[in-house]
Amino acid sequence: MKKHLTRQEEFDILKIVIDKFLLLGVFLLAYGLYKIIENTEEFAVGIAVIIGGVILLITLTIILVKEYEFEH
Repeated sequence: MKKHLTRQEEFDILKIVIDKFLLLGVFLLAYGLYKIIENTEEFAVGIAVIIGGVILLITLTIILVKEYEFEH
C-alpha cells in the first residue's frame, strides 16, 4: 500500500527543493559578477555564468507558476 503525502507535506518538501535552486541561482549570479570584477579578461566567462544563473532562476519561476494555483 502506498502512502500519500498531505498537501502541507508536499509544500514543505517543495520549499526545501526550491530553496536549493534559489541558492544555486544566486550563487551563480554572484560568482559571475565576481569573475567580471576580478579579471576583466574573463568578461565572457562571467557573463556566461550570469546567464546560466538567470536561466536557472527563470526556470524556477516557471515551475512555481505552473505547479501552484495562485488564488486572488
